[in-house]
Amino acid sequence: MSVLKSRPVLRWLVPLTAAVTVVGGGAAIGTFAAQAEPTLPPRTAAQLLVDLQTSRLDGLSGTVVQRADLGLPPVVGLVGGNELTTLLTGTHTLRVWHSGPDKQRVALLDTLGQQDIVRNGRDVWTWNSRSNTATHRTLPAEAGQRTAPELPATPQEAADQALRAIDPTTEVSVGRAATVAGRDAYELVVAPRDAASLVNQVRIAIDAKEHVPLRFEVFADGSDSPAFEMAFTQVSYARPDADQFSFNPPPGVKVTEQKDTPRPTGERAEPADGKRPDVRTVGEGWTTVVVARTDGAVPTADKPAAAGDGPDVAALLGGLPEVKGDWGSGRLFTSKLVTALLTDDGRLIAGAVTPERLYEVARG
Repeated sequence: MSVLKSRPVLRWLVPLTAAVTVVGGGAAIGTFAAQAEPTLPPRTAAQLLVDLQTSRLDGLSGTVVQRADLGLPPVVGLVGGNELTTLLTGTHTLRVWHSGPDKQRVALLDTLGQQDIVRNGRDVWTWNSRSNTATHRTLPAEAGQRTAPELPATPQEAADQALRAIDPTTEVSVGRAATVAGRDAYELVVAPRDAASLVNQVRIAIDAKEHVPLRFEVFADGSDSPAFEMAFTQVSYARPDADQFSFNPPPGVKVTEQKDTPRPTGERAEPADGKRPDVRTVGEGWTTVVVARTDGAVPTADKPAAAGDGPDVAALLGGLPEVKGDWGSGRLFTSKLVTALLTDDGRLIAGAVTPERLYEVARG
């Protein structure tokens, strides 16, 4: 089973993660610290790419620590303080298990409890220990492994996404060997050639024997420390016991059965390719930009938000610097790896690119 083609580890996790609140905690950042550099036989970047493409992963379990330092301003008011905001900052710990394309489990750990997501065949369970609630969903028979947006759950998922950007605009080289989770690893360094990208380079530590990504780091321009990193701190390639994927609701838990709601007659169906008609992408590779049409114009001092929008949204947007040009006007959001332009005519244009790239897209 090809790692790159099948993306086997927990791709189904992403839409379910949106229902789980993750609160800080987990392993210390120091677990990412490099150990003594091992001595490994020389290997070229091309050979490492072949290793990734031909590796097989039949079973895996381990602990993943994720840390994000994107330099984001306080955006809790914009998204209601949900788990997506939390995952963009701080350090978080996950326990993961994988046994084939339809058996996966992840436990998101924090100081106050645990949330589990378990897939066993067509059955998908989520459980929150703090609220003692669970949900169950039966996937349709035709459901494949890709049922989620492209958000990474493990270093392997993240590496998969980065390697899709390898094209003539990308430079690939070999970095220094490392020891990750007690395993010797090569380091593949992927860097964009396009100056419009905010990414300086991506470093992927690859298990020297199993050829599975063990650590994934993203460095922003002008920074010596990762803006985003995720790594195994413990890993085993033995196939987990089947019991790991059998979920029995604890006593007293409130179970909600989720069902697919039939689409009302006359309602417009989603496109066959799954893309929303009001969201599109411009460009390819590292400088891809997402353009979305919002429900209305962006609130400004002259055009305040409607009552239903909430004061936090208006306060956040009003605090962003105003920008204008031959493309129009709006508000600019910047961080280490993400830039977003909210135009006064109701467009959200975002990407890991410079503001100039966003203005170019807004003008088109």
